[in-house]
Amino acid sequence: MAVLVVGGAGYIGSHAARVLQRKGYDVIIYDNLSNGHRELAEGFEFVVGDIADTAKIAPLLQRCDAVMHFAAAAYVGESVTNPRKYFRNNVTSAVALLDAVMDSRVRKFIFSSTCAVYGNPVKVPITEDNPRQPVNSYGATKLAFELALESYSRAYGLKYVSFRYFNAAGADESGTIGEMHEPETHLIPLIFEAVQGRRAAMEIFGDDYPTPDGTCIRDYIHVNDLGEAHMLGLEYLAKGDSVAMNLGTGKGYSVHEVVSAVEHITGHKVPTQITPRRPGDPSELVADPRLAEKLLKWKARRSLDEIISTAWKWAQREKAASQG
Repeated sequence: MAVLVVGGAGYIGSHAARVLQRKGYDVIIYDNLSNGHRELAEGFEFVVGDIADTAKIAPLLQRCDAVMHFAAAAYVGESVTNPRKYFRNNVTSAVALLDAVMDSRVRKFIFSSTCAVYGNPVKVPITEDNPRQPVNSYGATKLAFELALESYSRAYGLKYVSFRYFNAAGADESGTIGEMHEPETHLIPLIFEAVQGRRAAMEIFGDDYPTPDGTCIRDYIHVNDLGEAHMLGLEYLAKGDSVAMNLGTGKGYSVHEVVSAVEHITGHKVPTQITPRRPGDPSELVADPRLAEKLLKWKARRSLDEIISTAWKWAQREKAASQG
C-alpha cells in the first residue's frame, strides 16, 4: 500500500512515516517546510508543496491508496492572537486537500486531530463522547475539519479516522529524529533547555491548580506509539467504519512529576520558576484510550521514563550537532 504523508517533515508525521516504512508501506512525504524540516524526511520520496496546491498533489494521489494529514499550524497561543492563519491553513487549505482526495480514487484518510477539540472537559478521563467545545482557535479549526470529514463521509463514502492526540512526546529510539519546533512549546524539550543552560529556568505556569501538587496534569504519549496507531488505523479502515478516537495512555503526570523524572534520568537538577497561570489551561487532561484499544488492538507501550530517555538522547545529539 502506498501512503501520502502530508506534513511528513514535521514532528509526528516524520515518526509515523518511519513506522510505515519499517512495516513495508510505500511512503511519499509532502510538506511545505513552513514548520517541517527537510532532514526529517531523509530516506523518503519527498515533494515540497502546500496542501492547497491541488495541481501538485493530484498526480501524487494517483499513485497512493491512502492519505495521512499532519500538516497544521499547531501553537495554541498563536492561534488566539492570529486566528486568520489558523483558519486559513487548518480549515481552508485542508479542505482543498480533502477535495483533491475526493477527486482521486483515494478513499482512506487519517487525520491528526487533538484533544483540544474537547476544550475544558466535563469529565476526566476524557471519552470520545465528551462534548466538543474548544476554547481556542487551534481546537476550533481541528473541530471544523473533523466536521468536514464527517460530512464528506456521509455524502461521498470517504472512510476516515480522526485521531485525537493527547501530549505527544519523546523521540525515535534510533536517536535520528525528534522534536524540532521553533519556537519550542512542549514541556520536556523546554525542561532540557533549562538543563542545558539554554534558558535560565523552566517556567511552570501556575502551582495553584486543584491537583495533588498544584501543577497541571497531562497525558504524555510517545510519538512512536502514535505512529503505530496510525498504521493500525489504515488497517482498520480496510474493514471498519469511519471513527474518531483518543490516543493517550490513560495516565496523567503533573509538571512537577515530569521535572522530577527528568532529573532522575538525566542526573541534572532542573532550575524552575513559578509564573502565573496561562489563560485557558485546564487543570487535568487525561485520555480514556479504551476505544482505540478495542478497535485497533492498540495500546501505548512506552512509559514516561522511555519518553524522557529517547527525547534526552535526541536533545544531546542536537546540542552536539549545533556545537560541531
